[in-house]
Amino acid sequence: MMTVLAAGLSVTAAAQSDNGQGKHLRISGVYPHLTVFNEGGGYPCGGNGGEGGIGAITPWAGKLWMVTYSPHCPLGSSDKLYSIDGNLRLTIHPESVGGTPANRLIHRESNQLITGSYFIDDKGKVRVLPLSTMPGRMTATARHLTDPANMVYFYDMEGMVYETNVHTLAVKKLFHKPVPGWHGKGAYTAQGRFIIANNGEHKVFDIKQSDLQAGGAPKNSEEMGVLAEWDGNKWEIIERKQFTDVTGPGGIYGAPDDKAPAWSIGWDKRSVILKLLDNGKWFTYRMPKATRTYDHWGGWYTEWPRIREIGNGKMLMDMHGMFYDFPKTFSRANSGGVTPIGSHLRYIPDFCEWNGELVLATDETTIMQNPYAGRSQSNLWFGTAEELKTWGPASGWGGPWMGDTVQAGVPSDPYLATGSGKKILHLSHRNGKPVTFTIETDITGNNQWTVFKKITAGKNGYAFFIFPDHFKASWIRIKSDQNCVATAFLHYGGQLHQQADAMFASLAGIDETGGFDAQLIRPASGNKNLQVLRIAGGEKRYAEIDEKLQNVAGVGDSTARMEKILALKQDFKIDEASVIVTDTTGTFRLPKTSARYDEPMAFGWPRGAREVESERYMLNAHGTFYEIGRESGFASIRPVTTHKRKIADYCTWRGLLVISGTKTNATPDGHYFNTNGPAGGLWFGAIDDLWKLGKPVGEGGLWKNMQVKAGEHSLPFLMTGYDRKSVALTADKTVNITLQVNTALDGWHDYKTIRVAAGQTVRHTFPEGYNAHWIRAVSDKDCNATVWMKYE
Repeated sequence: MMTVLAAGLSVTAAAQSDNGQGKHLRISGVYPHLTVFNEGGGYPCGGNGGEGGIGAITPWAGKLWMVTYSPHCPLGSSDKLYSIDGNLRLTIHPESVGGTPANRLIHRESNQLITGSYFIDDKGKVRVLPLSTMPGRMTATARHLTDPANMVYFYDMEGMVYETNVHTLAVKKLFHKPVPGWHGKGAYTAQGRFIIANNGEHKVFDIKQSDLQAGGAPKNSEEMGVLAEWDGNKWEIIERKQFTDVTGPGGIYGAPDDKAPAWSIGWDKRSVILKLLDNGKWFTYRMPKATRTYDHWGGWYTEWPRIREIGNGKMLMDMHGMFYDFPKTFSRANSGGVTPIGSHLRYIPDFCEWNGELVLATDETTIMQNPYAGRSQSNLWFGTAEELKTWGPASGWGGPWMGDTVQAGVPSDPYLATGSGKKILHLSHRNGKPVTFTIETDITGNNQWTVFKKITAGKNGYAFFIFPDHFKASWIRIKSDQNCVATAFLHYGGQLHQQADAMFASLAGIDETGGFDAQLIRPASGNKNLQVLRIAGGEKRYAEIDEKLQNVAGVGDSTARMEKILALKQDFKIDEASVIVTDTTGTFRLPKTSARYDEPMAFGWPRGAREVESERYMLNAHGTFYEIGRESGFASIRPVTTHKRKIADYCTWRGLLVISGTKTNATPDGHYFNTNGPAGGLWFGAIDDLWKLGKPVGEGGLWKNMQVKAGEHSLPFLMTGYDRKSVALTADKTVNITLQVNTALDGWHDYKTIRVAAGQTVRHTFPEGYNAHWIRAVSDKDCNATVWMKYE
């Protein structure tokens, strides 16, 4: 018997979650009642319940089907196979065996959806292939090379390749570990070859050489992961880099014919990589990273970027936090049309079109190294492709070279040049004499290249070029006029939300004097509620909130536990000049926004750092939200929004972003909900609503009235993510102060040396479109100096 649920409730209760209007409660594209939870408990695998990510979603047999995953569970877990019908009823299927699945293929000949370990016919009947028979963390299913009508390939994270009969479910293991790399991701069959991708390495190469059919241990620090192919007889390594999805214009159905191209997406330290298999040959293209939170040598933080059709023949690509329009016709002769849409904070393992809407899956609230959350859970987002343009800007970084040995006259890989917003190219070399670089453009994507501009970087080794607003091309590439070690790195600035959206009207402003609610908030562990502890306005009051965002009566008092788990502390330092943050990646300065943030509020310091998407943190520091990667740390931080609100705490729960710090006189508006109990009011939305809270702004000092020694650098000050930038310099004696920039996180370059007369202030406005990740200052003499950055 199947269980029909609305987030763990009975069918009757689900019908009552209509909010009294005949419709399910929907906030910013999220239906709270569709949340999927992982019960956890450590059995049958150690990772059970550590995550509750939605690994694959597929429209099939009149419903939307999805599988969830826990980490490291090749023999099963408490994760489930779900389906959602047209009335948004959520069903848990009793055949569920769990595990760590993200695979999905619609097998045309047998008319079955294959996802996880499940074979689902066109009537919705489910058969399961036991994980005891075919153990593994199934990450991809692909069409068979020689018997596609009856057989498919399964590929798992550890690298095993199985052959399975779609009728009898008979299984044969073909390879245990045919190629090196780890953390298997994608597989696809095209042009007479079975292509697989993985995106990681172990710290110690512990693969048995006897298992490998091609390749071996990494030869240098850049060899991580692999893209490889098998023609049925021989394995071949295509590239020893980190790759994820492999697909083509046939998408989830497989290649439509033996001539159709194949695509794979991956990355290295330079940029996102797009590989193209066309007419039997592989080609490389490069694109920006919107964030570095996905970078990891083991591939752990990259679950599962896709290129997928989203209806009406349109395809969407999601990679490294950026959405792209992706043309179904992408090929060597027709590579135009790949266009950045915008960036996102949501961690998206899969997406599809269903019932006329774009649906995004999520790996959201986890309990891995995250004591603030009680239970792993994720949800879906429903909306349109047009709405994605209203999220984060189409901003990013990357380039074809990063400290690479470049041969004179040999062009770089093509790098994406489409999209709106300002574009700047940073060029540097280590030749000790001037080097001239040539920018070439492919205007339409037909692989016809013309010279656009020549730029000479002098003997100091650095130059930059801001592309004009009228610049249009599909791809650019770079050439050097001499052999050298060079970097060519671009920063793209998208359109920022200049003002806060009205949806945030209920959040109390930092300069407002009226009353406001301050609560500690946490997804519960013992049930599926949101735990709330009100800590402002006198007596502390504990409450719980259900899926209808209403107070739950008769709950026990967990005040003491909440105070222990969610104790507020200051996660950064503040001096006269700026916010200061430190982790294993270094010590850095961030801008300030309001002097009111220099001191704790009446209830204490607001929540600073917190995980809100799996393995991704937000930092709420001095009125600005930043995104931080678990591995990449502060060195690659990016600002999201400057809110200037009295935000006390925040978390994700039931697929929603929840914020405490609302005005006590706020009224319901679709985002503010008075919970009708002791908890007070809270703000609810989606994680990517944060971009609409206002663009990042602020100011602060690299130095402020500081005794500076000649030749000693200031701490790095954040520069990326801000559009209007200026600096004011003052010193007590006449000095030359050099501003240096770190553009690619690979070293420093002299941007400009400014002569500052004693007691005078010199102001410099950075050119529109100038972007780097960090800026620092160095003086040629001992002095007392101020170098003050302002972002407006």
